[in-house]
Amino acid sequence: MNAITRNTASAGSGNAHGNSHGNSLSRKDFEKLAKFIQGYSGIKMPPNKLTMVEGRLRRRLKATGYATFAQYCHYLFEEGGLDDEQVHLIDAVTTNKTEFFREPDHFRILEESVLADVARHRAGKKSVKVWSSASSIGAEPYTLAMVLAEFAARNRGFEYEILATDLCTQVLETAVAGIYPEAMMAPVPDALYQRYVLRDKNPKRGLARIVPELRARVQYARLNLMDTSYPLDNDFDVIFCRNILIYFDKPTQNAVLQRLCSHLRPGGYLFMGHSETLAGFDLPLTLAGPTVFRRN
Repeated sequence: MNAITRNTASAGSGNAHGNSHGNSLSRKDFEKLAKFIQGYSGIKMPPNKLTMVEGRLRRRLKATGYATFAQYCHYLFEEGGLDDEQVHLIDAVTTNKTEFFREPDHFRILEESVLADVARHRAGKKSVKVWSSASSIGAEPYTLAMVLAEFAARNRGFEYEILATDLCTQVLETAVAGIYPEAMMAPVPDALYQRYVLRDKNPKRGLARIVPELRARVQYARLNLMDTSYPLDNDFDVIFCRNILIYFDKPTQNAVLQRLCSHLRPGGYLFMGHSETLAGFDLPLTLAGPTVFRRN
């Protein structure tokens, strides 16, 4: 992002590089921000999120050199600042809750039935293609990589590709590095931990890293599920889209699901979060397990 040296006198009182102590986000500016965030990312920001948004954006004020939220919002909405700032703004306010082997039944179903089914479809052809569409810091795609690597070890000739995408650039950087607190790795079964996780040589740091062979199996890219089309293949065998749709309104959920289905080959599988539902949507999907759906 280019350095910001614009005149901010019209955006509110105080020096642009002054102290922001006592500064707060107004309801009016919050409503503008909430409208933009939902339109850009699909994530709803109800009024009770004002304090959260204010807290997360304080770092952006410091980074851009504005003393007050009024100045910052004036820059965004009156001076065209969103062109430079929108990615940083979304990074700041996006929540990225994740963990390894989250909702473990999904990985059991994947291992016990789905992979054998999709492997039969791909027999003698291409690699099985898996997409983690809201990958956050990488816990889900690396969990997938462990499960697929284990399946490949037991099934000669099984090949696979994993694509992992997210809206937030900061979490993608963490995912590519594959370094996590050891405590976060607790859900990984011991046998898989021994094969796919490296402990830090300095135990005081309490860090662990995914082995390079597994990291190399996952391709990361930035993608906004709100885009009207995705520059991806339309023959994925498995798509994970879990625990992100709950932040969208119904029309947005429907639009995203329609697009995901267009990238899922007939007979492919869509995994959704346990708190998510397809009720009320007209989609070419049939229930195949707890929040697991097969494309007709």
